[in-house]
Amino acid sequence: MKLRYSIALSLPLASASAMGAELALKLEVPQLNVAEYHRPYIAAWLENADQKVVANLAVLYDVKKKDNAGTKWLKDVRQWWRKSGRDVEMPMDGVSGATRAPGEQSLTFPGAKAALDKLPAGQYTLVVEAAREAGGREAVKVPLQWPPKSAQNVSGQGKEELGAVVVQLKP
Repeated sequence: MKLRYSIALSLPLASASAMGAELALKLEVPQLNVAEYHRPYIAAWLENADQKVVANLAVLYDVKKKDNAGTKWLKDVRQWWRKSGRDVEMPMDGVSGATRAPGEQSLTFPGAKAALDKLPAGQYTLVVEAAREAGGREAVKVPLQWPPKSAQNVSGQGKEELGAVVVQLKP
C-alpha cells in the first residue's frame, strides 16, 4: 500500500515576494569642526503613508555606558522617540547598536531578518534621524516602494548632522 502526502504552504503574496528582498542603508556621518564633538545617536525606521512607524531598523547609541545609561539620551532623537522609542525596551535585539564614527556607514536589512518580511506591499518612507550632544538634530526622509520590483537606489541629503542617505533596494 502506497501512502501519498501532500503539503500545501500558503503565504501572503507580499510576504513571499519580500522574503528575498533586501534593504541596505548607506549614510554619511559628517566630521564637524566643533570644539566638543560627540558621536550622534541615530535612529532609522520605516513609516507607512499615515506616518506610523511600521519597522524600527536601527537605533545607534552609546551601548557601553554603565547600567544602560546611554538610553537616557535616546529621547533627544525626538521624532523617533515620540513615534516609537518611548514604547520599546532597549536594547532591541537586532536593532540597537553602538554609535558610529564620522564617515560613510553601511547597514543591511535582509527582508527575512528585519520586520520587512511582514510588510504589505506599498509606499513607505525611510526616516533617518540624528541627534548629537552639544550639537544639532536632523532627520532625512527617503520615500520608497516595498517590496522592490527591481534593484534601485533612492536617496536624500542632510545639511548638518547627516550627509548623504542612500537606500539600496534589491528584490
